[in-house]
This record gives sequence, C-alpha cells and structure tokens, in this order.
Amino acid sequence: MGFGPSYRQLKAEELARRAETLMEALSYCTICPHNCGVNRLKGERGFCRTGARAIVASFGPHFGEEPELVGWGGSGTIFFSFCNLRCVFCQNCELSYYGEGEEVTEEELARIMLSLQERGCHNINLVSPSHVVPQIVAAIKIAADRGLNLPLVYNSGGYDKVETLQLLEGIVDIYMPDIKFGSNEMAEKYSGIKGYFDIVKAAVKEMHRQVGILETDENGIARRGLIIRHLVLPEDLSRTQEVMNFIAQEISPATYVNIMAQYFPAHFARKFPELSRRITRKEFLQALETAKKAGLTNTGRSG
Repeated sequence: MGFGPSYRQLKAEELARRAETLMEALSYCTICPHNCGVNRLKGERGFCRTGARAIVASFGPHFGEEPELVGWGGSGTIFFSFCNLRCVFCQNCELSYYGEGEEVTEEELARIMLSLQERGCHNINLVSPSHVVPQIVAAIKIAADRGLNLPLVYNSGGYDKVETLQLLEGIVDIYMPDIKFGSNEMAEKYSGIKGYFDIVKAAVKEMHRQVGILETDENGIARRGLIIRHLVLPEDLSRTQEVMNFIAQEISPATYVNIMAQYFPAHFARKFPELSRRITRKEFLQALETAKKAGLTNTGRSG
C-alpha cells in the first residue's frame, strides 16, 4: 500500500456503508466496550454522556505531539469532549469530565477537517475519538468528497472495541493509543474501568494488524502505522513493566513507544496520596530502562 491516506483508496459507497453501519449502532449504543445500550440518536446518554452529535472543544495546528506528527506544519488536532474513561488524574478534565465544547454536525466536523488541511497541517489528529467514531466516519465521507487528503490519526485512551476498530480498517492511517495501565486492578481504581488491560491489549493488537509498524515519508513525517504512548505514574502505578513486556512480546520490539514523563496531579489526583506528586527523575529513568530490558528498540520520550 502506498502513502496516500487509506480512506482515499476506499470506494465512496463503502465509506458510506461504514458510516451508516456505525450510525445505526448509536440507536442501541455498542460503539465502545461499555456497551451502554442507550439510544443516542434520541438523545439518551450513556457512560460517555454524548448523544447523537460529537462535541468539539477545540481544533487547530498542534506542535506538542510526537515529531513525526508535527513536522513543520503541525498536527491538525481536533479535541473531542467527554471520554469513555474516568481517570482521576486527567490533565484534560475540562474536556473529558466537564464536557466543555460545542456540538457539531457531521457537515461542520468535515469543514473543520478541511480547514486544518488548508492551514498546512500534516494530518488530522482525532483526540478522544472512541465514543464518537460514527460521527467521525460520517464527517470523513463528506470531507473526502471535498478533497481531504491527509492521514487520519486515531488518538485514544486505548479503551476501544475491536468490532468498532474493524470498521475503521482502511480509514485510519495512524493509531496512537495510550496504554495507561498494565494492570486491570490499577485501571479500575484510578480510571473506573474493569478489565482495562485485557481490553486494551486486544484493541492494540487489532490496530497493529491493520497498520503495522510506523512508517514515515522522506521528510520523516508519519504516514501510516502504530504509535503507543505510556504515561509514567508515581510509584509505578501504571505498571510499566507489564506494558512494555506486552508490546515487545505480543506486538513487536520495533513498535514506536513514547514513554511520557509529564504526569502532574491534576483533576482529582490529590485525593489519592500516591498520585499527589510528580514523578521523580529516577522513576522516569527506570521506566526507560524497563522498556530497554523488554527488548523495545524504538522508544521516544517526552515531558
């Protein structure tokens, strides 16, 4: 497969069929692993508190992402409001928890995507997309008909449903999940999610099956592939070793993994003494060493 955006290679009728299938799933919502069963098309709300329309908090060129996404034109980031996780330390809680933003139609979302292309961004970076996949795909259909020609980045918290991801095959070019915890117990305690690590492992395997190892163009700009993020938490609450071993052994040692040090006690974190401080330099260096010992050969760092 070449470096053109995946959705440009799908027939228009297939893209429309995927959008219709996904939108129908909102009538008894099974889009993410929560399987709430509410009728979002009639305004009912489940775990994500989002109805028939996506809510966008902000959008624009973003220069704080991985270098392979940013280049010189920035990553065309669209921040969606609300989330299908409840992380007590969320650094974007105004969006994910309090839902700041405005509802948009699929037509308006398509225009946002096209505006980011016009501004010279290298990709369309969909932040927290897991609960609004139907609206996104419907917007992509509109935008593609009008000339959208940028790779799509699916930037999620990893709590994604394999069946939904399968409907994104041939649409998404770059998957960028954050594997937050290598422990179901830690995830339930700090993100309110049961079985998180099991679910994220299945999701990341599906993502890798679709797009493989990260590929860049002649300028070093990401065009296709998998990027995994992992935020290091104090006292190894994120269980970094289990995460790195999973990636090295069940995905690929060549997987691009960004190990992040920018944790700070946001949102409700200070209610938990173990989360009420930043990580130490020693803790971060230990995380990097853990990745190396696991056999990973393509790790980045940020924070």
